[in-house]
Amino acid sequence: MGNLFGKGEKKKPPSRITEQDKAVLQLKQQRDKVKQYQKKIAVQIQKDREVAKLLLRDGKKEKAKLLLRKKKFQETQIEKMDGQLDNIERMVHDLEFAQIESQVIQGLKIGNDSLKKMHEILSLEDVEKIMDETKEAVEYQQEIDDLLAGGLTQQDEDDVLAELDSIVKHTLPEVPEDEMPEVLQEKPAAKEKAKEKRKAEAMLAS
Repeated sequence: MGNLFGKGEKKKPPSRITEQDKAVLQLKQQRDKVKQYQKKIAVQIQKDREVAKLLLRDGKKEKAKLLLRKKKFQETQIEKMDGQLDNIERMVHDLEFAQIESQVIQGLKIGNDSLKKMHEILSLEDVEKIMDETKEAVEYQQEIDDLLAGGLTQQDEDDVLAELDSIVKHTLPEVPEDEMPEVLQEKPAAKEKAKEKRKAEAMLAS
């Protein structure tokens, strides 16, 4: 049963997070922790200053002095952390820039490989042949355009019309030359009778 279920398991797609991404994330997390610690120390420094004032008011000078020394030490710690933050920010920037630079280089490599493959498929002779054929096609089209624009002589136009008539004659069905059957032909006598009938009807109508 275990083997059957094992075969059905899908392989996890490869992670798109690189080692550089992990390093950048860790640096940013460290930066945020340092900033939070700085804020905590700044709050404590302010409290120590207020307490030192109260101690001096109560005449406890040595305790106030000790507290101010602690405050001074914490201020130097904040300055050191500022330097650490600058280094972290610089490292984050360098890593992110390196990632972008790597992507650009990879894109250039892909483009260069594609060009090499195109050069392998099309040699210089093939390119020249294509260019020549294209040039000939353009020149031929130009000749046709010139002819259509009125480059033909009158004799050329007459020849074109004669050829057109010839094509029409060989394409259309021939008209029969035999006389129509007598059944379809109206006799002269019948025509006269019809004419007299129409004339008499006109006189009666008037």
